[in-house]
Amino acid sequence: MEQNITFAIITCSDTRGMKEDTAGAALETLIAENGWECKSHVVVPDERPFIASAIVRACDEQDVDVVLTCGGSGLSLRDVTPEATMDACDRNVPGIAEAMRAHSLAITPYAMLSRALCMQRGRHLVINLPGSEKAARENWDGVVKALPHAVKMMAGGGH
Repeated sequence: MEQNITFAIITCSDTRGMKEDTAGAALETLIAENGWECKSHVVVPDERPFIASAIVRACDEQDVDVVLTCGGSGLSLRDVTPEATMDACDRNVPGIAEAMRAHSLAITPYAMLSRALCMQRGRHLVINLPGSEKAARENWDGVVKALPHAVKMMAGGGH
């Protein structure tokens, strides 16, 4: 039986609304293509408290397995998604962020400029993805195969 995994997408942007959020829309499609469910998709301003609150809401109220943030993980001074993720989460999961960067480095040298994190809030996984559609798709491709096992482990399943 195929495992159902639930997701929330949080796009972090001062300049995009839902209509312009092509990265978030692409992620919704990729989630559905795997037979999984996107329970929510929101756009929040590039502000730590807004991003952290959206992460907490997705985990604690919507009870999704995986939260995907889009944007705000670069070197711009407005990019605060990794810090907001740390504010909302308990444990670092560095291998996923490392895998995304390694996968993307095979495509572009700019991948090394990503400050993206992956962390846990209880049994929920939070993954920072880039804000551009192309980069979000590439990062997704680098980690998607590990997500069912990660969700199973967080739910108390064995290795």
